[in-house]
Amino acid sequence: MADEDDDREQDESPEPEQRLFTLKEAERTRRELEPFLVEAIDCRKKLSGLDTQLSAVSARIMMMGGVIVPYDKLAAVRMEHTQLTEALKTSLNRILETGCLIKDLDIGLLDFPSVIANEEVYLCWKLGEDRIRFYHRQDEGFANRKPLDPRDLGPGDIVQ
Repeated sequence: MADEDDDREQDESPEPEQRLFTLKEAERTRRELEPFLVEAIDCRKKLSGLDTQLSAVSARIMMMGGVIVPYDKLAAVRMEHTQLTEALKTSLNRILETGCLIKDLDIGLLDFPSVIANEEVYLCWKLGEDRIRFYHRQDEGFANRKPLDPRDLGPGDIVQ
């Protein structure tokens, strides 16, 4: 019975409170995290290629009954896969530990929890954008982004 109580207490423990960013904090964090985001995207692409290679080798082994197995090549691919997986985990953890949210790793989309006009929102940034210029409500997504400042004319404009 005591073990069940311990499990129940762990399940009911409150989640840590979400960090809220000011625009200045989010922008500083974004600049710090951009290299980690680029590395995570790169690792993920390379892992996808390695997964394809490993699947092709497995299919070939099954078709040929395992007679010709390129052990050295396979070991090298698996080692690279393991290293890339660790690098990806490290980069993702570095991003997430700041309180920032990864919304889409394929395009490099990050959200920073914030408050605008007493409403919890996400400051929204996509890799390739020169700075954080958009936000959306937390129940909305990328398609509903709104400019932080309607006078912001885009890259190079210094309204903020």
